[in-house]
Amino acid sequence: MDAALSIALGYFVGSLSPSSLVGRVKKTDVRKSGTGNLGATNTMLVLGWGAGIFVMLFDLMKSFLSGKLAQYLFPGLSTAGMLACIGAMIGHCFPVFHRFRGGKGLATFGGLVIYCGLKYVPIVLCAGWAVMWVFDCTVMFPITVGIALPLLMYLFGEAPAKIITAICAGAVLDVMHIGNMRKALAGDEIMHVRGYFSEKLHKER
Repeated sequence: MDAALSIALGYFVGSLSPSSLVGRVKKTDVRKSGTGNLGATNTMLVLGWGAGIFVMLFDLMKSFLSGKLAQYLFPGLSTAGMLACIGAMIGHCFPVFHRFRGGKGLATFGGLVIYCGLKYVPIVLCAGWAVMWVFDCTVMFPITVGIALPLLMYLFGEAPAKIITAICAGAVLDVMHIGNMRKALAGDEIMHVRGYFSEKLHKER
């Protein structure tokens, strides 16, 4: 019962959409522009860096705080916080308040990483960036971080229940990016990383 309540708690918090809120303030429906997702990346593409960063931080915190609240409410369940973070990911991707059309869950997964421990944050980020750079494909970042977290938790000797929960979270993230992976394999990936930064440097010169 505690597990179900933790997921439900995270789901309803995760269903809160800062992207939709910012869109209303800016009088722009981000679901009708860019990638059509209610997430930080699309908000950044449609409304600019400031709005995108705000949405990303909000999405990070709604997952992280859901985890902390569930941990406080259900201290007898070691994975309560992580399950709430997964619930927040699902709520973010399929928000009940927005006809189940949300984002891809990357920022809310980031909140889970922070919840699991700050020691994981730089390693997960570096792994994601390194693989993304090598393959020159943005979708490799979420795919990599989804795999990296449970692997690192195993290497750091975390409890099996927490590792399994992290695997489930990574699976949710990776499943949400299957469409992007298909586009990448078809040569239609939205942004090639090295080309993007080369263009930025060229413009600055």
